[in-house]
Amino acid sequence: MPNGKIEHANLSVTQPDRSAELLKGLLGWEERWRGHSALGGDTLHIGEPGNGATYLALYTSEQVKGDFAKGQPLNHIGLIVDDLAEAERVVIDAGLKPFSHGDYEPGRRFYFLDWDGIEFEVVSYAGDEQ
Repeated sequence: MPNGKIEHANLSVTQPDRSAELLKGLLGWEERWRGHSALGGDTLHIGEPGNGATYLALYTSEQVKGDFAKGQPLNHIGLIVDDLAEAERVVIDAGLKPFSHGDYEPGRRFYFLDWDGIEFEVVSYAGDEQ
């Protein structure tokens, strides 16, 4: 049986640069690539620094309108951070609203909706964090 992991997810967003700046501040990620999509529109890849394999492709075109309905088809994207309080400050400073704070196994977490209605879960497994 092969072994694997998620390399990337491709999200349609109305303003890729704005979304990329949020992810840079939240996760310490960097821009890895940007250009025109083979099927029209433009894409920006934002991901782990250096040779990290994980990234999000932020796609936009004239057809991308945002305001996606929860769970259609994506429930949320989970992000792991080492400092949950600092991550929440980044989200708030971006003008977004954290909600559904939880402290249950296996970690502490909160959720937020980005400007396009995409839901993110931010979780920390750091045991000594308050």
